[in-house]
Amino acid sequence: MATEVHNIESLEAFANNIRESNKKFTLVYAYNGTGKTRLSTEFKEKGKQLEGKDRDTLYFNAFTEDLFWWNNDLDGDSERYLNINTSSKFFDDLVGSSIDDRIRPILRQFFDFNFRTNIEESKVVFSKEIIVDGNSITLPNIKISRGEERIFIWCFFIAIAQIAIDKQEPYEWVDYLYIDDPISSLDDINVIAVAHYLGRILKSDSNKVKTVISTHHSLFFNVLCNELGSGARKLLLRNDSDGYNYKWTSDTPFIYHISVVQQLDKSIKEDKLYTYHFNILRNVLEKAANFHGFNSWSDCIIVNDDDEEGTLRSRMINVMNHGGYSLFEPTEMVEQNKRTFAEIFENFKTNYKFNNELFNEPQAIEE
Repeated sequence: MATEVHNIESLEAFANNIRESNKKFTLVYAYNGTGKTRLSTEFKEKGKQLEGKDRDTLYFNAFTEDLFWWNNDLDGDSERYLNINTSSKFFDDLVGSSIDDRIRPILRQFFDFNFRTNIEESKVVFSKEIIVDGNSITLPNIKISRGEERIFIWCFFIAIAQIAIDKQEPYEWVDYLYIDDPISSLDDINVIAVAHYLGRILKSDSNKVKTVISTHHSLFFNVLCNELGSGARKLLLRNDSDGYNYKWTSDTPFIYHISVVQQLDKSIKEDKLYTYHFNILRNVLEKAANFHGFNSWSDCIIVNDDDEEGTLRSRMINVMNHGGYSLFEPTEMVEQNKRTFAEIFENFKTNYKFNNELFNEPQAIEE
């Protein structure tokens, strides 16, 4: 399963790498904390440095979501609306563009509330129809849930992205769409729906815009891999002590549980075990216990002959797990704890028979 690992010194260099590959679709899987949002910003900035262009990238990331925020009318508790920061270039020239008519059919696939966007007043007002005693009643100025809000913002972006894909004014300048983790706060059904719809519009024959998508969500990545097929460049990006590295991946080998097991194995082999690794091991055992139908994570621990009560190792994990150890101030384990940790981990690997090829780390290639 191992593929070549490419070292890369910075996110800026990785942004250049994506541009130079000139692929129509690039999918980047990266865990939280790797720097996906910074990567999207680096990528966007590169588009501003091209000769003859002011910019070339329309992007969706945490900054995009921050362009929307609530006025909850704390005094009157009645005139609630979603503010939009129309000073951003994201909303350039949307006055008179019938953006609501573009958003509405997309939003209808997810929710049934109504809305009205007022670009001149920089706000969106929501309402909902309900049936009371057989009569339809409109609830005005409602506050929608966080998940509904995220979907609405996403639909807003997709409506604009569709204008760019169609090469219509005022977004005919867009050469790239960069989308970073659009599915936070969504349940799995909506994650699949969002990925499916996104894949469908990106694959349209008329689409000449290249797209980069980065995410930490394995299901979202998996569905997009299936939607975009073999034509997409699929990469796993990780950070390490020397910078960053990436490798080609398929639609599933980045599964978080397996990756964590790989990292624990690597830490043992390199004698870089820190107390917080007990917390990570407990997390792995919890997931394994749930998957195999056990009542407790301790059921996944193999009891050695020297553990007469059968609880020594589970107690150690419990005690070390509740120590409040910080990832940012790592404390190296004492030698005895290292040996016990390695025993528990090796027994776990053997008992649940992991593929040994998972633990053969390939040599990195400098770029």
